[in-house]
Amino acid sequence: MTQRMPEISRFFGIVIKMFYDDHNPPHFHAEYGESLALVDILKLSVFSGQLPPRVLGLVIEWATKHQKELLADWKRARNQQELLKIDPLE
Repeated sequence: MTQRMPEISRFFGIVIKMFYDDHNPPHFHAEYGESLALVDILKLSVFSGQLPPRVLGLVIEWATKHQKELLADWKRARNQQELLKIDPLE
């Protein structure tokens, strides 16, 4: 099976994606320009990579508002189900 990495949200130039078959802990990928960070959904903290401080603040604000939806998408990804889009930060 090819690796799919669906985009689940996009706001202010930030792209949020989630892998199927990804490793624990439950997390998402946040991309901004050349920057990339992996964000733990349960702890709402970066455990790999980095983002500019302002961008990281926006990502954490968004993830805090959508933590339950992110965990639901993580479970869908583990079950090879289609991921649902999550509303962007406005």
